[in-house]
Formats: sequence, structure tokens, C-alpha cells
Amino acid sequence: MGAKKKAEKKPDDKDAGGKGKDDKKGGGKVKGAQAVVVRHILCEKHSRKEEALAHIMENPTLENFITVAKTYSEDKAKQGGLLGLQRKGALQPEFEEVAFALPESKGSNLNIGQAKTPFGYHLIVVEDRK
Repeated sequence: MGAKKKAEKKPDDKDAGGKGKDDKKGGGKVKGAQAVVVRHILCEKHSRKEEALAHIMENPTLENFITVAKTYSEDKAKQGGLLGLQRKGALQPEFEEVAFALPESKGSNLNIGQAKTPFGYHLIVVEDRK
């Protein structure tokens, strides 16, 4: 008989962003269905990403992040960097690891993550968790 871990049903898995695809094991509940509503600023050059970050930090609000995204982002700029609802496994691993670790940003409570992917340098903000 193996030890069962039914008492540990907390969504507190810090290893969830790992490289394994074990999400479907464990009978029924698929942890891979977790999702975030995410915005980002994508810059090909590190210096441009740093410039965008400096402008955001002058007024660290979600509204300002959206404004800066429209100016600096090389992807989804017209939408203020909105990528929408993204499920685990749908994003670049480096981006996903940061996005799913970030707390939500609301109003003046801005939480920015940074990632480097094959597409470039990203400033990442999570608006909602599902």
C-alpha cells in the first residue's frame, strides 16, 4: 500500500511550472487547467526593455503599464500588451514560469515579472488568476 496524499489539496505547488507533464496523473482533477490573464511588453533589445521599465516605475500602476506597452511593446502594442487568458502549457516555458508565479496586479498594486525567451525580453503583469 502506498501513502496517499489526499490531505494535501492546496494549490500551492511551487513545482507546477516544472518540465514534467504529470498534471494528468492523480485521478480526475487536471492542474494544467489553471490559467492567468496576462499582459506583457516585448522588446527585442534589453536596453529598450529597461527603458520601458523605467517609465513604468515613474508611476507603477496597471494603467501606466498599459500606456507604456502601447509605446514600447513590439507585440500586441495596440491592446496594451494583452495576451488574454493563457493556460499552463500555452506559453514559452521561461515566460510561463514567471507569469504563474506572479501575484495579481490591481490598480496601484503593480507586480512586474521579467523573462527572456527566444522572442526577446518581456515585462509581465498578471491581471487575474483562474
